[in-house]
Amino acid sequence: MHPSPLTWIKLQAEWQLTYAALAVPHPVHTTALRRRLQTLSGRLLFHPYWSGPGWTPAARVELRRQARAVEWRP
Repeated sequence: MHPSPLTWIKLQAEWQLTYAALAVPHPVHTTALRRRLQTLSGRLLFHPYWSGPGWTPAARVELRRQARAVEWRP
C-alpha cells in the first residue's frame, strides 16, 4: 500500500480519538461525540481513495496503524 496522505491519517486519528472519548465510563457530550463519529465514519468510508482499484481490507488496517502511530490532537 502507498503511504496514506496526511488527510486520511488525520481523519482516522480523529475517529479513533472520538471513539476513545465515547469509550470512557460516563462520557460527556455523548450525542455530539456520536454525531462526530458518524460524520468521520462517512468521510472515511466514502473517501474517493476507497472506491478506486487499489483498496484492500489490508489498506484500511494500515491506515488505522499509521493513525495510531501519530500523536494527533484536534
